[in-house]
Amino acid sequence: MALRGPIFRLLRSQLGHTHQQSRAQSVAVLGAPFSRGQKKRGVEHGPKVIRDAGLIERLSSLDYSVHDFGDLSFHYPEKDEPYMDVNFPLSVGGANKMLAGAVSGAVGAGHTVVMLGGDHSLALGSAAGHARQCPDLCLIWVDAHPDLNTPMSSPSGNFHGQPVTFMLKELQGKVPEIRGFSWVKPFLSSRDLVYIGLRDVDPGEYQIMKALGIQYFSMRDIDRLGIQRVMEVTFDHLLARKQRPIHLSFDIDSFDPSLAPATGTPVNGGLTYREGIYITEEIHNTGLLSVMDLVEVNPVLGNSREATEATASLAVDVIASCLGQTREGAHMSIDAIPSDKKDTEQLCL
Repeated sequence: MALRGPIFRLLRSQLGHTHQQSRAQSVAVLGAPFSRGQKKRGVEHGPKVIRDAGLIERLSSLDYSVHDFGDLSFHYPEKDEPYMDVNFPLSVGGANKMLAGAVSGAVGAGHTVVMLGGDHSLALGSAAGHARQCPDLCLIWVDAHPDLNTPMSSPSGNFHGQPVTFMLKELQGKVPEIRGFSWVKPFLSSRDLVYIGLRDVDPGEYQIMKALGIQYFSMRDIDRLGIQRVMEVTFDHLLARKQRPIHLSFDIDSFDPSLAPATGTPVNGGLTYREGIYITEEIHNTGLLSVMDLVEVNPVLGNSREATEATASLAVDVIASCLGQTREGAHMSIDAIPSDKKDTEQLCL
């Protein structure tokens, strides 16, 4: 493990208060109401319930220029049989291709992008589109699951458990060509990925993580090290070579089910509210967040209206914290940003 947070401390020293630099950019909110990456219907309503929980109003209160581009409209082929043990390959591949184009366009226009899912299969398109503009991006994946199964190892065939596999350069040639995914070209090195919050890992996923030396923090690691140390090592690992854009892919099931009950694959023993918000606060404080996904809010699976509202409200808190909402309630104005600091748009050049 790295020395105790040298890069983390250096970043904090160099950037100072430049966590407000993202405010120099506008925010694009993009909904992706898609559910065919898994079998439980309802997650396609995630974007609506997150918006209904006050997302746009919350972000606007942070003095951003907020552009809500609405929801993408996906095409579903009449015949979409499983292929190589991947369910709905044409639907999943097509939705991700469309999303990649939308995210790429929004990042290219200078926006910080918030993608609202939908299931976690969408992270493939979101990150791929981001990489078109920012090929040196790094990925922080906050989730109970690594979503690193292959079509051969997946117990379910659900693509929301496989998207990271299709991103990694080291797995190119080791994953079969899937109908509907010919547009996908691996764009991420395993050293540019960190997992946080894992507690449900399939055998095949564990083998890949160990073989590729992927940096990860299980809930046991978080219990043992504390969330502050986890974030220090995360930034040491990802930002030691240079500052670069961060893609955050945040699955609401990373939280304990007592906090986020309305989701498809809950696993006991998850993040506390304080741990989850600390993660997002520290990512914001780097000033490097460029795109974030918030996925797997499923209102149909809430046992009550209160459970659904609590999950959607938590999603809003996560997004707002990523974009500068603090628990102290203090916010700097754009005028306070040092003029000599780079913004995330420059980092993508």
